[in-house]
Amino acid sequence: MTDASPAEPLAAGPLGIQLLSFAYDDVEDRRFDDAPLAYVVTALFHRGRFLLVHVGSRGCWELPGGGIERGERARDAAVRELWEESGQSVDAGGTRFVGYARTVLGASGNVRYGALYTAETDAPRPFVPNSETSAMHWYAEDEPPSGGVLQTCDTYLGALCRGRPTA
Repeated sequence: MTDASPAEPLAAGPLGIQLLSFAYDDVEDRRFDDAPLAYVVTALFHRGRFLLVHVGSRGCWELPGGGIERGERARDAAVRELWEESGQSVDAGGTRFVGYARTVLGASGNVRYGALYTAETDAPRPFVPNSETSAMHWYAEDEPPSGGVLQTCDTYLGALCRGRPTA
């Protein structure tokens, strides 16, 4: 595991989330001593752009993702969350594990780890709004989405999947 833990966060999001470090890894079921593996995010690519969803409750554009259910593998959670939030379908074997993000959540100071996955799609499905997400956007740095704030921690992670961090 290669971890970059700078003194300053790699990215700071508009909702008080800070991306403290990112570690490329090939051990997908790693356990951490200092904090739980609590969430997954997936950078789904189509024609060089990655998918962001607008999460209505936070008014924010984010990578599809969320919590890992009890007894669920992180990879399966990533596939499930991608489907639930965007309607985009990939099978677990079609995802690639990239590594672990270490984040701190706002004023609470709670540190959590998240597993980052990536996948490609040649034929994205049309988006249907749901109880969690109101829109989707294929993100490129020169064409940001409108109507909400951009979770810059997530765009940084998406860019890591292509080797181009942006904040």
